[in-house]
Amino acid sequence: MAADDGTGAPQSQTLDRGLRILEHLATVAAAQPVAEVAQSVGLHRSIAYRLLRTLEDHQLVERDPAGHYRLGLGMAALARGVRTDLQTAALPQLDALAADLGMTAFLVVRAGDEAVTVTSIEPQTSSAHVAYRPGIRHPVGRGAPGLALLIPEPARSEDRRELTEARSLGWATSHGEVVPGFRSVAAPVLGPDGGVRGALAVVFVDDAVDPTEIGPAVVAAAAQVGLRLR
Repeated sequence: MAADDGTGAPQSQTLDRGLRILEHLATVAAAQPVAEVAQSVGLHRSIAYRLLRTLEDHQLVERDPAGHYRLGLGMAALARGVRTDLQTAALPQLDALAADLGMTAFLVVRAGDEAVTVTSIEPQTSSAHVAYRPGIRHPVGRGAPGLALLIPEPARSEDRRELTEARSLGWATSHGEVVPGFRSVAAPVLGPDGGVRGALAVVFVDDAVDPTEIGPAVVAAAAQVGLRLR
């Protein structure tokens, strides 16, 4: 009898449901009650509640005083194991961007057709700022971080106008494409071979902020990260 290598085994329905909950929470801006989580991922409320409690036990989600759920600090611990060389190189520049601009700065990498946030740094001295946690993902062609990941690629006739503009500037900007009301500016991080390794970005809500005053700072920070990569 041939050995079973597991390739024909069915997927774990419970694991799949739990991952769908995490992916959903990563895309919303605010903590959500169990009923909304359940409805968003197509589960019965009692099933969603049991999964959320299990995820909470592992600190992958957390509850606020109202009993609403959001991603937990355990997600950050998992994210630290993703592309650690890139994260190590990016952290000093993320710290500097957060401190200098008073905005949340974050690192995004590409996973297939999605842009995934793996590290974020919030400013320590600003009176108000956006919380943007690791695990957030969105289509690579949307939002400033996604567009920044595409900047080094050859131009195509079907490219969005925003991507064409980003290539001419060296950095991308967007408003409300990932989370309604949020603005973002991002620039690609290039490796020694010239290939894109990720993107640095900042996120903010102040309509009075001129992206052209932020873009060069993000580009400079991304360039410094690239110089530290091997």
